[in-house]
Amino acid sequence: MIYQKFLAPLAFALGLTAASAASAQVLTMGVRGGPESMDPHFSALGSHAEAAKHIFDTLVWSGTDLQIEPGLATSWKAIDEDTWEFKLREGVKFHDGSDFDAEDVKFSIERIPVVTGPTTTAIYVRRVASVDIIDPHTLHINTDGQAATLPNDFIRLFIVSSEAAADYSTPETAAAGFNSGAATIGTGPYKYVSWEPKGDLVLHRNDDYWRGEGAWETVIRKEIPNDSSRLAALKAGQVDVINYVSSVDYLALDRDASIDAVKGDSVYVMNLQLDQREDTPLVRAKDGSKLDANPFRDLKVRQAIDYAIDRETMVDIVLEGLGKPANQMMPPGFFGSSESIPMPEYNPAKAKELLADAGYPDGFEVDLYCTGDRLPGDAAICQGLGQMLTQAGITTNVNAISKTVYFPAQARLEYSMFMNGWGTLTGEASYTLGGLGHSNNPDVKLGAFNRIEYKNDEVDILMQEGAKMMDPDLRRATYEQAMEKVMADKAYISLVQLQTVWGAKAGMLEFTPRFDEDTLAFFMKPAS
Repeated sequence: MIYQKFLAPLAFALGLTAASAASAQVLTMGVRGGPESMDPHFSALGSHAEAAKHIFDTLVWSGTDLQIEPGLATSWKAIDEDTWEFKLREGVKFHDGSDFDAEDVKFSIERIPVVTGPTTTAIYVRRVASVDIIDPHTLHINTDGQAATLPNDFIRLFIVSSEAAADYSTPETAAAGFNSGAATIGTGPYKYVSWEPKGDLVLHRNDDYWRGEGAWETVIRKEIPNDSSRLAALKAGQVDVINYVSSVDYLALDRDASIDAVKGDSVYVMNLQLDQREDTPLVRAKDGSKLDANPFRDLKVRQAIDYAIDRETMVDIVLEGLGKPANQMMPPGFFGSSESIPMPEYNPAKAKELLADAGYPDGFEVDLYCTGDRLPGDAAICQGLGQMLTQAGITTNVNAISKTVYFPAQARLEYSMFMNGWGTLTGEASYTLGGLGHSNNPDVKLGAFNRIEYKNDEVDILMQEGAKMMDPDLRRATYEQAMEKVMADKAYISLVQLQTVWGAKAGMLEFTPRFDEDTLAFFMKPAS
């Protein structure tokens, strides 16, 4: 079935109405999630970074298709095995009128590991050993060995003012300084006006922005977590554009002439994660008694879980077509994704057979945790997953909770089985496999998001070797091998690649949907 009103992932423009022209200086956005604080270095969550991009620039920019482009750095090159040279953009001003220079970059890099929260941003600077300022617009980044993908990591290196943030760069002072606006001084397209946690972020245009002046004098980002409420606000004229139109509302928009919608592929893949510790807290026999061992450590059990998942139904029914079945942790074509990995088979009979072979003919019981307010369909996918596993013999209690509760608990290793989306925001596998597939090893600064204590020595070696390979063909092949091994182990089970729908007042806007799902005011224009 083809719905003509839902445009392909291209810019859409249906004519600017007189009413929207009159209010073109104000853009009000309804967004599912907002920042956790106004400190850009606190959280790696996409909703946090999306808000930060309105105020702060990154050293390297990630384009609509996630290809890296110049940002505050105009160029970069490796000058020896463990040194990168970055040339900085000249003439850039912070919102307070002060000059941007190399000192601000050095300060920001060194600040991140100190102030980052449980969803750590330290992964973006993990390869940096030290920073040398050569002149006000040249830096040498010294790495802990060869770091072929360092520029990719810097797409989330937000630059703060070394002067404005000087007194607000400890865990005790950072939130107060940035949430009050005292330190919220960036070089980005909009200036901070006010922020209410879980409420409105109000921004004013930076008329001196180095990319040029934005279309909107005032931008208001309203955090409206409930999908129905966000759509109702759009229909009522309370907001101009919303992100994450739910799969429930997706088809109904075709009958609403007051709303334009655009759909795009997402970088986010939903992954089920299975705890590999010897003793895991939230798994038990069906009578409530303790099991002799953690069943998720048995490959047959993990394979059974994979066979129990009907990805086609997950996409067609649960997500109303807003997604694609996934066979690995990155979208097809990304640097390091493998074409050799088959799409998993749905075979519930095989699932029950494997459970019996593993010593669980009657199955067992587990608590499944996921977010219910982060990515489109996250709660629905979780519920569908719970039903499929229960039908296969694993009684699954689904808990879809707020991301503000879920991620800190995940970081504390409180879950046995959990699901959340992961986006390969740098476009290459070192970000994903380096964060999830490598064992959690602070000594080599890899595995920071491995919350299941997964460890495959061969994967670790491949990731460490790949990070040193300056030849992209060799590095790609190495990462492909690592991806194949991780997916064969089934401790991470990829489910679906998401697709995203935005809604906007009919005839008001034109914009191109981003692969990372960011909703950025500067790149939205009045329709012409």
